[in-house]
Amino acid sequence: MAGKANTMPVISKLYCSSSQVVLAVRRRPHVVNGGGFVVMDCSQMVVFRVDGCGVLGTKGELVLRDGNGDALLLIRRKGGMVEALSIHKKWKGYSFDYEGSQKLVFTLKEPARSCLANNNAIRISTEPKSSSKQCEYEINGYFPDRKCSIIDSTGNVVAQVGVKKEVEELMASKDVYQVVVRPGIDQAFVFGVIAVLDYIYGESTRC
Repeated sequence: MAGKANTMPVISKLYCSSSQVVLAVRRRPHVVNGGGFVVMDCSQMVVFRVDGCGVLGTKGELVLRDGNGDALLLIRRKGGMVEALSIHKKWKGYSFDYEGSQKLVFTLKEPARSCLANNNAIRISTEPKSSSKQCEYEINGYFPDRKCSIIDSTGNVVAQVGVKKEVEELMASKDVYQVVVRPGIDQAFVFGVIAVLDYIYGESTRC
């Protein structure tokens, strides 16, 4: 995953690094502070925090915050009758501007529930930002095993979820894992996607 890449902001170019970034994720217990998870850099500084329904009190809703606790993304599972009849469940991610208004930045489709569906991949599409075009991504692997990647439409890995071998040997649980993000990729977008994966598979962000 090393090497140079064009900056591809989804939420903001502030979260796009010129070099590869390795971040650690630690899940928070529901009984202590409502669940969710925190994301830390190599200096153990909190970079992002995700609050789920244990904190927000609303099912199907997630908030990604920066290290200062300011909201960067509001992520909601789309509802309604049309959605109830669809074989795909959709999630919408909205960023906040300086005035507090929301703007759609990505859509994630859960795996199809029907056995008639040929493709059960989780797909993500981002909304065009200024002159850039819409980008398509897909989840490769299985998130609960902490062995999965976000890949772009050309098959390149843009972010990879995994567990260090020494951590895996010490801990049977998957409460601590790492995410490697390719240069130029929006880290806030990556953890917005991971927040939805966490919820889909009934982990720390779900009640």
